[in-house]
Amino acid sequence: MKIGIDKIGFYTPHMYVETEDLAVARNIEPGKFTIGIGQEKIAVPPITQDAVSLAANAALQIVTDEDKEAIDYVIFATESGIDHSKAASIYIHQLLDLNRNTRSIEVKQACYSATAGIQMAKGHIALNPESKVLILGADISRYGLQTSGEVTQGAGAVAMIMSAEPKIMTVESPSAYQTEDVMDFWRPLYSDTAFVQGKYSVDKYIGFFQELFSAYTKKTGVGLHDLEAILFHLPYTKMGMKALKSVLEDADETDKERLLANFDISKKYNATVGNIYTGSLYLSLISLLEGNTNIESGARIGLFSYGSGAVGEFFTGILQPNYRENIYKQQHEQMLADRTALTVAAYEEHFQNTLPVGVDNIDLPTEKDPATICFAGIKDHMRQYVRKDK
Repeated sequence: MKIGIDKIGFYTPHMYVETEDLAVARNIEPGKFTIGIGQEKIAVPPITQDAVSLAANAALQIVTDEDKEAIDYVIFATESGIDHSKAASIYIHQLLDLNRNTRSIEVKQACYSATAGIQMAKGHIALNPESKVLILGADISRYGLQTSGEVTQGAGAVAMIMSAEPKIMTVESPSAYQTEDVMDFWRPLYSDTAFVQGKYSVDKYIGFFQELFSAYTKKTGVGLHDLEAILFHLPYTKMGMKALKSVLEDADETDKERLLANFDISKKYNATVGNIYTGSLYLSLISLLEGNTNIESGARIGLFSYGSGAVGEFFTGILQPNYRENIYKQQHEQMLADRTALTVAAYEEHFQNTLPVGVDNIDLPTEKDPATICFAGIKDHMRQYVRKDK
């Protein structure tokens, strides 16, 4: 039985700041951001968007009434959680009006956890072939104003439906994975911004990729020549490029040209949205699926998932017949085109506009947010969401 990704879509807020403008405001040569880091735009969330609403808007695009009946498992991957106890997936279950007989959980391991969700979903579907699993990777990446990580911020969500006999991509077995106790990136409970040791994190990321790709090749016999593309978790796009080039030094020229060309396609959406943590790798997959013109069904795609702390995994998928008929290219391109560019001053104002800690009641201006689903405020310490199309 084939198991894999049946549908996949993404959502990002309606505002962004140009990295060139940010560089000028920070007295930095713009090329260091656009070329050295490889980022063009940073998605900026309004106060009315959090991980739940971002994920719900992404899922709203792909979930049909038929899917609602078949989905019996919701896995929400995030490191931007809203509650220490209640899973974010329960809010999604209510907002999408899913089947009551559903298992709903939240999973965390930095940017890796959506991949854990995929592997969990495979096991569930293997035991329950009629089931579908909704996987959500949603995050808001915050490093602080005028910090070294500021240019690698972002916000957005990816939603995927896993099923038997999928329309987009089967997920192959086995994979290669590993864990190491590493303090390259972390966010303590008391902080709403992350801490990162930049160079150390890059070294670990590249080292994990090299080790896992080698382990996968030894385990399966699959090498560079068997892969149409290799996709990466992309905190910023240049990071993935460095990792890819690290295994191409002795590659055949044909393989090298193909893999580099397809990496360029896969990084497009990431470069204009920014870092969305758990959803980043799968945003790159969407970018490849929607941006390529010559990758045929049956092609094998490699995927490198990495979550600081650290857990990594390398696995592959096979594109399915007519996969192009089941993507949302026009909707995604329109969403990105409709966004509003902010001045750096306006971006800073939105960044600093956060909820007061411990507030028990507050109403938020959802009328200013064009999203269908918004975080509407807090009532008696309980988060409130609104779905405008109902």
